[in-house]
Amino acid sequence: MAGMQLPPCHACRVGNVTLPTPVFVAGGALCLLAGYLVGVVAGPETPHRTTGSVVSFDTSDGTLCLSGDGVKDASGVDADGRLCGTWRRSTGARTPTKGDRFRFVSVVDKSAGQDTKTVIYGNVVG
Repeated sequence: MAGMQLPPCHACRVGNVTLPTPVFVAGGALCLLAGYLVGVVAGPETPHRTTGSVVSFDTSDGTLCLSGDGVKDASGVDADGRLCGTWRRSTGARTPTKGDRFRFVSVVDKSAGQDTKTVIYGNVVG
């Protein structure tokens, strides 16, 4: 063996190491599950749908005021216990009148450089 030349290191035969498919699939599933759990725990709070009574609705600017037990816990309620804000509705929604039951979700818009605005999404019930 005195006259044999050794092959360069990059030419050495190396076994091919691969990850078995079930292990790869299980790892991917665990990553998806972990992402879902992080999203549920650290994600945004989901809106809570509730029902209130219509106090007033101004058709000229779309301002809707609601009151009732369901309104008390909503953000943006004034000192009188009323929630007033701009109504965003779906196409063909019935215009609310005083005393109607109204199922809604409210969102307080705190855009930079503007006043705080309450937006009410919902429809008349019944």
